[in-house]
Amino acid sequence: MVGDTSMAGEGLIELKFRLADGTDIGPSQYAPATTVASLKEKILVQWPKEKANGPKTLHDVKLINAGKILENNKTLAESTLPVGEFPGGVITMHVVLRPPVFEKNSEKLLDDSSPQSRCLCSIM
Repeated sequence: MVGDTSMAGEGLIELKFRLADGTDIGPSQYAPATTVASLKEKILVQWPKEKANGPKTLHDVKLINAGKILENNKTLAESTLPVGEFPGGVITMHVVLRPPVFEKNSEKLLDDSSPQSRCLCSIM
């Protein structure tokens, strides 16, 4: 009985994606060579349609595994903790959405200019 599951999952990693409201996408199995960008594409396609604030592009999605934000160009094997300790276990990755671009850019502009100037003036 364990032989079937270990053979099926021998080269594959089983993942589910936890959204901010606690709902999950998956679980599904992925090859270790799957890139983080590919995982994000799957999330975009499988995002629940009833959720109004879904991501529009890959850049709207951040994947977090074991407290680390995963990079798009890394593979699943490079981005996960060793999974051999839990054969047949499902890894939960957290999905965080970035704010809309126009808000992010305006916040970034403020962070780059105003607070630094104010901080320097208030210290002196």
